[in-house]
Amino acid sequence: MSQINEEKILETLTAIMDGEQNIVEKGMVQGLQVQDGHVIFAIVVPPSVGASAEPIRKEAEEKVHALDGVLSATVVLTAENEGGQAAGAPQGGASGQKKPQPAEGPLLPGVKTIIAVASGKGGVGKSTTTVNLALALRDQGLKVGLLDADIYGPSMPRMLGITGEPSSSDGTHLDPMEGHGIKCMSMGFLVEEETPVIWRGPMAQTALVQMMRDVKWGELDVLMIDMPPGTGDVQLTISQQVPLTGAVIVSTPQDIALLDARKGLNMFRQVDVPVLGIIENMSYFKCPHCGERTDVFSHGGAKDEADLLQVDFLGDIPLDIKIRETSDSGHPIVDHSPDSEHAKAYKAIAQAVWKTACEKLEARAAKMPKIVQ
Repeated sequence: MSQINEEKILETLTAIMDGEQNIVEKGMVQGLQVQDGHVIFAIVVPPSVGASAEPIRKEAEEKVHALDGVLSATVVLTAENEGGQAAGAPQGGASGQKKPQPAEGPLLPGVKTIIAVASGKGGVGKSTTTVNLALALRDQGLKVGLLDADIYGPSMPRMLGITGEPSSSDGTHLDPMEGHGIKCMSMGFLVEEETPVIWRGPMAQTALVQMMRDVKWGELDVLMIDMPPGTGDVQLTISQQVPLTGAVIVSTPQDIALLDARKGLNMFRQVDVPVLGIIENMSYFKCPHCGERTDVFSHGGAKDEADLLQVDFLGDIPLDIKIRETSDSGHPIVDHSPDSEHAKAYKAIAQAVWKTACEKLEARAAKMPKIVQ
């Protein structure tokens, strides 16, 4: 198989016309990235054109995918106003957002339960919490998948110790990567670890939808979605296009983190996604030498916040070097030390999450209209 490069891809795309010019000359091709045979780029069109440019996107994807040396081609379609602002960009909260257009075909048709793990800000250990909860759910005998929705800062390949790039067994859909008995998809499998993804919000939104729609997830009991921090485009895309069973909020105990966690929780409420509960991460530090406990970031703030907002408090996780080391090494603590105090804490929280998620599903089913013959 020959090597593919950007020059060859752009040369191929010059055969695709939009009016009297090809899409490369018109500057419609943006964000082109190539890694080990996997190609990703966006086609930018005016908002007035919008979804009517789908044939161009499809043609571009087919032509690039047919090139020798290309294993997969992901082409996203996004619209941009004349002033340079991407259509659907934030306009001051959920009420000011343009709802993303429905994707082609069903999203995640074989997945029974979808749980988003979110935080209002970065640095609270959300990804570490997500991967350990996923492993704990696997230990309950469930078929588990994990979607890394952090397009700009993917971390799941490293945390699950998965290397390489996804392949396609049918030539149309990507096969998810697997590690520790969990199916996983992440932008980290498609770009080099040190390569920044420099995309506007709608480009990231569309790429995320394609990671759900164009990946052969198969039959899963639960898909955990590791959300990026904040309340931006990606969060709204998932909330509005994915049938979420519920969301879990991760926060540290200090006031500033809880303030941002409250924003994340309220975002889910505004888009009618049930909040399954709050987890307090880095809740305390217990010295491994003397056993003395120190509340580095205060303690109990997340439980107080859960009581205030009338949601479940799911439990707390300590600040511990073993949790950090095992996550960085690709062997999360639930797998590395399953009988440890910390692993048991994740497993207890996972049981609580699963119980509440099942209750939400049952309640939703009860509200569905019954067909009487």
